[in-house]
Amino acid sequence: MTLPQIVSSEDWRAAREELLVKEKAATRARDALNAERRGLPMVEIDKEYVFEGGDGKAALLDLFEGRHQLVVYHFMFAPEWDAGCRSCSAFLDQIGHLGHLRARGTEFAAVSRAPYTKILPFKARMGWTVPWYSSYDSDFNYDFRVSVEVDDEPCERPGVSCFLRDRDRVFHTYSTYERGLDGLGSTTTLLDLTALGRQEEWEMPRGRASALGAPAGSERIRYHDEYEE
Repeated sequence: MTLPQIVSSEDWRAAREELLVKEKAATRARDALNAERRGLPMVEIDKEYVFEGGDGKAALLDLFEGRHQLVVYHFMFAPEWDAGCRSCSAFLDQIGHLGHLRARGTEFAAVSRAPYTKILPFKARMGWTVPWYSSYDSDFNYDFRVSVEVDDEPCERPGVSCFLRDRDRVFHTYSTYERGLDGLGSTTTLLDLTALGRQEEWEMPRGRASALGAPAGSERIRYHDEYEE
């Protein structure tokens, strides 16, 4: 295992100042990228999707709960599975109080292809209160490319889709998948600040993934009620 070089405080501060220049450049680049993202065109949703949630059947417009924007987390939970994806569960664990989003006219909801009868007990087990809907018997997951075919086999993948409402008209403004979610969760962004990082095999410098004497980071993910203290 390789660890960071040991230096004096003065040398550390000099190295930190050098990195800070690059961090500020990355921040400015991220701001510019976010502005470009906000400038994307949008597509009107004219298909009628039917979801099932805690209050029964719902249309996509209902998921907004009267707000202007909607962020959907595509939670991997196929109809034949008995529980939701571990990585998706770790992501949803990080969603805080929705009041901060709602104060800015934005609603958040998770959507999975599993029937709501499977979602409800798993949601209770995890202790989540965020709105979660089933898109079972709907084309929603397929149309937004989170239920796909890989080598002629059905496959689920995580993603986030954003929607904008203008009265009763709904528009799709953005979607991102898999590694595109990296900067959205506090666990990964906090680990990115540490010397050992996420402890994934692909990270540089090599040799730190097994620093804790355990499998690579993603292989250690469990449901939060399965971790040993």
